Amino acid sequence: MPSRTASTPRVAVLADSDTRWKWGALTAYRIQSDIRLDGYLLRGRATPTVRQLDEVGARADSLREIRAVDFVRKIDRGSDGSGYDVVVLACVGGAVQAMLHGLARAWQGAERRPVVVTGYVGVVYEKLADGLLLRHGADVVLANSRHDADRFREVYRGVGADDGSVVECALPFLGGERHTGQHNPYTVVFAAQPSVPESRTDRTYLLRRAVEHARRHPDREVLIKLRSKPGEHTTHIEELPYQKLAAKAPGGLPANCRLVYGNMGEVLDRTDLLVTVSSTAALESLHRGIPTAVLTDLGVREVLGNHHFLGSGCLASWDELDAGHRPEPDAQWLARQGVAADGPYEKAFDAARARVTELREADRLPPVTPYYTPRTAPGYLPGILARHGLDPRGEPLAGYTDAPEETGGLRRVARETVREAARGAYRHGVQRVAPAIRRWGQL
Repeated sequence: MPSRTASTPRVAVLADSDTRWKWGALTAYRIQSDIRLDGYLLRGRATPTVRQLDEVGARADSLREIRAVDFVRKIDRGSDGSGYDVVVLACVGGAVQAMLHGLARAWQGAERRPVVVTGYVGVVYEKLADGLLLRHGADVVLANSRHDADRFREVYRGVGADDGSVVECALPFLGGERHTGQHNPYTVVFAAQPSVPESRTDRTYLLRRAVEHARRHPDREVLIKLRSKPGEHTTHIEELPYQKLAAKAPGGLPANCRLVYGNMGEVLDRTDLLVTVSSTAALESLHRGIPTAVLTDLGVREVLGNHHFLGSGCLASWDELDAGHRPEPDAQWLARQGVAADGPYEKAFDAARARVTELREADRLPPVTPYYTPRTAPGYLPGILARHGLDPRGEPLAGYTDAPEETGGLRRVARETVREAARGAYRHGVQRVAPAIRRWGQL
């Protein structure tokens, strides 16, 4: 059998949203060089649109939408060593767990198998134990900072699971030119988040304060950076899009305040002050040396995620920003978050690159063995697997067979039309029906 190192490494990335596709694809290029990258978008509510993919900017040699059970079959076909060398699972925890069980079943008895890598797209501020244990079983679990690596190992050791898979690196999309001086006009960017905060009152408040900041400082430009357009979904569900709130803002938006989309890196190129509640954009901004404010207006609370920035020196309120305050980040905090690591940023991936290469070149890898099994989590695991079409043994459930081959454009158009109609109904339920039901319940 030819050595896998004799040719260009083949990497498959499975992602379930635009932000996770960005993380997965860029991670693949960071941890293995000169690769052929095949992208797979997990079919679901957050499957990114063409516009979202273009905005992310991460490129692949091929890209297609796929169901979970079909991804397992696709990867299984290369389990003899002729297929993929590395599989990056850039999905929510439940999807990662399902793929680990499906692939473990598919690779039973295989002489060779790909190296499985997973991790997190940004700041890990909630469901730490839940998310980590759902990712256990991958060969490499990437931690975006020294802080996260310590926490990840502690969780695994706490349940008696192997913590050797945890490897410290950094967020793969940090970069860009450093901030060296003010732009003309001075530009303030409010990085909005789809689900934080959640209530209409809180989201309306944040929008109002951004608008008021623009009115107080007519010489400044205030940009409200949005992740998605109405009808699109990203990693989190957005029930109250800022676009709709802005359309109802008293007096409308002033001339120096507007909604913007696009690649976050390109927006940061013209940013003088980044304001957010807890977005990962704060780490991108800090990495560039841009003054960054993490808002305290709604409190410093775990549900908001801004508690992650305790000790950062970045916590501030709109009142302070209106008065001209520019936060000064704490250097030690930055270092532990992988934002200001010792030496060049590129070195942050040396350990991960070495670990993946070592595993890829090994004569044989051990079976994929997740912590969760029908024995350790009999009341939890089956439901997770079933949501992705797998039974407790990791095999496809009855009825989850390969999708029929498309014989022409008409079938493809019909299928896409039905799918978009279904997504539209889902979005209507999330953004209109669900909030109405909650309001009725409060009467």
